[in-house]
Amino acid sequence: MSGHSKWAKIRRSKAVTDAKRGKMFTQIIKEITIASRLGGGDPAGNPRLRFAIEKARAGNMPADNVKRAILKGTGELPGQAFEDAVYEAYGPAGVALLIEAVTDNKTRTVNDIRHILDRNHGKMAASGAVAYQFHRKGQIAVPKSKIGEDDLMGLILDAGAEDMTTDEEQFTVTTAPDAFEKVKKAIEDKHIPIEHAELQMIPEITVHVEGKDAENLLKLIESLEDHDDIQHVYGNFDIDESFLANLTAG
Repeated sequence: MSGHSKWAKIRRSKAVTDAKRGKMFTQIIKEITIASRLGGGDPAGNPRLRFAIEKARAGNMPADNVKRAILKGTGELPGQAFEDAVYEAYGPAGVALLIEAVTDNKTRTVNDIRHILDRNHGKMAASGAVAYQFHRKGQIAVPKSKIGEDDLMGLILDAGAEDMTTDEEQFTVTTAPDAFEKVKKAIEDKHIPIEHAELQMIPEITVHVEGKDAENLLKLIESLEDHDDIQHVYGNFDIDESFLANLTAG
């Protein structure tokens, strides 16, 4: 498992404070609004909106908040006009970073990102310098305690999954974007719990990072993720799980 994936898992498992929950709600509302604007307000015909609503439900967001965000996206209620933005950067040890944002002011967002990078041993990259190193894939995390490896492997391959990896606690199923929903539904139809399911940008090759570079890199990623406009930060790095465990324990 890449360091990025492991770090993302640790971040998700941390206790959610009121401030963190408020930020999460802000990000999801933006995602629902832009998904509704681009693909309409019916989740049955709008996969991006459907994924965003699933996140809202998983985070216990009030249904009224979801409804208002959809209506703002479709123009039935007044609201801010959000748009997608993708930024490319380098972190410590030359790690490639792909930063996805939803913003109502691209100038403000890019200036904020540049400031965060400057303060944390990173720098902006030219357009196209980083993006080619990543491919969008579906990833579905299933607890190992709920199904055997062979049983899950047979199920997901029949549904069209590409691969499956394992760590101490979970299986991680990887799919092509157009097979993501089918594989996820196949798992759910067997009443197998899913810990996390999302379309992500996966790096082709990872760079091993350790020591001070690793600490600085994780600090940079956390600072970026704390920005309200930033939805996801992806990196092509690998960090030893023991290092991550010691760092988060401290």
